[in-house]
Amino acid sequence: MNIFFRSALLLIIAAFLGECIEFLVNMVLARELGEEGLGLYMSILPTILFIVVIASLELPISISKFVAEKDPIFHRSMLMHALRFAAICTIVFSLIALWLLPLIPVFDRYHPLVPWLFLLLIPVIAFTSVARGYFMGAQRMGKIAVANFLRRAGQLVLLIVIFRVTSFESESAILIALCTLIASEFLVLGYLFITFLMEMHVLKSRPRAHLPGKKVRKSLLEVSIPTTGLRIFHAATFAVKPFFIKETLVRAGMIDTVAMVQYGKMAGVAFTIGFFPAFIAHSLLIVLIPTVSEAYAKGDLVRLRTLLRKVMLLTVCYGLPAVCIFYFWADPLTALFFENSPAVRYLQLLVPYFLFHFFVIPMQAFLIGLGLVKDAFVHALYATIFSFTMMYFLGSMPTLQMDGIILGMNMSAVLLTLLHYVTICKKINVNLLLK
Repeated sequence: MNIFFRSALLLIIAAFLGECIEFLVNMVLARELGEEGLGLYMSILPTILFIVVIASLELPISISKFVAEKDPIFHRSMLMHALRFAAICTIVFSLIALWLLPLIPVFDRYHPLVPWLFLLLIPVIAFTSVARGYFMGAQRMGKIAVANFLRRAGQLVLLIVIFRVTSFESESAILIALCTLIASEFLVLGYLFITFLMEMHVLKSRPRAHLPGKKVRKSLLEVSIPTTGLRIFHAATFAVKPFFIKETLVRAGMIDTVAMVQYGKMAGVAFTIGFFPAFIAHSLLIVLIPTVSEAYAKGDLVRLRTLLRKVMLLTVCYGLPAVCIFYFWADPLTALFFENSPAVRYLQLLVPYFLFHFFVIPMQAFLIGLGLVKDAFVHALYATIFSFTMMYFLGSMPTLQMDGIILGMNMSAVLLTLLHYVTICKKINVNLLLK
């Protein structure tokens, strides 16, 4: 338990610094890209997330789970098979991307080089995923913390240097902003993979046992396939959501360009502020997956119950004060991006969405560690169907528009949290009061 909290604290500190930098990144983007440019940049980010999910095949989770559950003598053999598997996936996904990316209509409003820029992400993410998975499972959270910090810091430095040296037209400015994002991923790859190769050299000198490649792939895919399905579903709905919201607002009587600007302010301003404390939840997720997997493999339900109680208490302790700050200080917070912005109201209305999101993230880690990925997927499916239905019904009302969209998002967040929570409590034999 002490190792768990030390690892979590390390990741939380590094993530806090990273989120501060991310905040500055979005402020720079808001100033350099303008309202419409920021809307276009934020609209393409879900597509990047979708590519990342496909390329990684959720290897960080499956490898970390394997490393946490198995004896260290098997680690090097498993990692060698994982590297070969990542190389095969890179070739296959790159060929598919070469065929599909030029056909995706989402890229029509962007620079012609943007689809090919995304192609570079596939090998970077695939090989970084293997290194991430090992360090997560081996509880080497310092490496993960440094990598996460490097990504944000690298992008901020590149943005400041490039935009200070010269200026660009809107289309080119968005391309440059995306280039800095991809470049930061290369920086992470360089750090993690060099560190990973050094670790592999150390493992080579220790006692080790060979594992059949078929057995390793089976073990990894048993976790990766359902988890990837869950992430693909989330990424696909996240990628569709900007355009769904825009069309819903147009149906409510809003002009197309105005709808895109409003979404940009919600995603680029309200989401940036509201999801800021989520670095704590994401840090807990990274540590919880191997910890819960190990405890469940040993049948240690007492440890699982203790973990759940402490994680829920920690989430309450930071989540409630955070959303209170968002609600009462929404005006000065959003003014850091745009003056007199409707994002003030968006931030206040989204308070329930952010609060329940803070609970959902660590609970998802519990579901993965308990082998309940399918349950997590079903919960996400129900919540998303409910969310899109309510967003369309309420958002298309001329009297509500964006307020209706946000109300639909809030209701789905509550539903998803309750579904996750009830399932976890049932699995580890506690009631809803955690007794």
